[in-house]
Amino acid sequence: MTRKLMPGAVAALALLAGCAANPSGPSGGAGPDTSAPPQACNADKAESAVGKKVSPELVEEYRKQSGSETARALRPNDVMTLEYNPQRLNLRTDDQDIVISVNCG
Repeated sequence: MTRKLMPGAVAALALLAGCAANPSGPSGGAGPDTSAPPQACNADKAESAVGKKVSPELVEEYRKQSGSETARALRPNDVMTLEYNPQRLNLRTDDQDIVISVNCG
């Protein structure tokens, strides 16, 4: 009896596998995926911030220059999240709020 059911089960699994595939785009609808990829941070474009006094305007200016989605100033002894975010620019400062280094993450 199980030998007679086997071809039907294989055919059903093949059909289900086809339904599980993402045909085109995140919504499964017709047409190409038009969602933009997340912006990647490029810290090299923000290197000129080193030596400048940090301010909200400076952080935003270098966020745009680096192509980052977000940016933050990290002062000594600041509490910060440690998750890596490749779309975030970090401006590290000294005790006088002077940027001492930049990196992404």
